[in-house]
Amino acid sequence: MSSPHGIDPRAQNDPRNRYPTDEQFYGSDRPEHALLPEDRPRGGGEGIPMKHRGPWATVALVAGIILLILVGIALFP
Repeated sequence: MSSPHGIDPRAQNDPRNRYPTDEQFYGSDRPEHALLPEDRPRGGGEGIPMKHRGPWATVALVAGIILLILVGIALFP
């Protein structure tokens, strides 16, 4: 199938197999002259990389939960 949408070549002329371009699809819910910028921009842009928690924070969180469970078992047998 040579169609970009995986359409059977025998059904190329079927009017149900018409797909909008990306610009048409993503722009269909926006007003013609929008005053505000798009709140969910598509595509890759320059952005600040995400900062993840360090591995020690995760270890401390798991250790704290385990300690809380052990203290709970020790205080309320």
